[in-house]
Amino acid sequence: MSAFAHPSVPALLRRHPDRPWVDRTWRRWTAAWLGGTALAIANGVVREVGYAGRVGDLAAHQISTATFLALFAAYFAALEHRWPIATTRRAVEIGATWVVLTVGFEFGFGHWVDGKSWAELLENYDLTSGHLFLLVLLWVGIGPAVVRALRRA
Repeated sequence: MSAFAHPSVPALLRRHPDRPWVDRTWRRWTAAWLGGTALAIANGVVREVGYAGRVGDLAAHQISTATFLALFAAYFAALEHRWPIATTRRAVEIGATWVVLTVGFEFGFGHWVDGKSWAELLENYDLTSGHLFLLVLLWVGIGPAVVRALRRA
């Protein structure tokens, strides 16, 4: 009997094939989220150093959202090529994991490291004011499933 199948191990931690963390691809894609944060930070640095002063803060955020979506499309395609996702369900689970990690990072880093208020951070989610961060979360959530579907088409 494996250590994970032992009755003393809580049911949540026992190995079940339907649990995402049992799947090697899910674990690899989850670890690859760290590479995504590096891309996002680099994108933000280019925005602040390169063009934010010339186009203004809101326009800079909108431009960097577009470049973020393009960068992540390429990143997702590279990850799907390297570690193909077996099922649409697993792709959705990977996307959901990335959304949770992204929101946690955005609020944790933004508040405790960057010193932004909670109101400032929530402002990024207000589409009516021109802030497009919800599009980032949408793409991060569905991107793995989209690139999986495109690869199989």
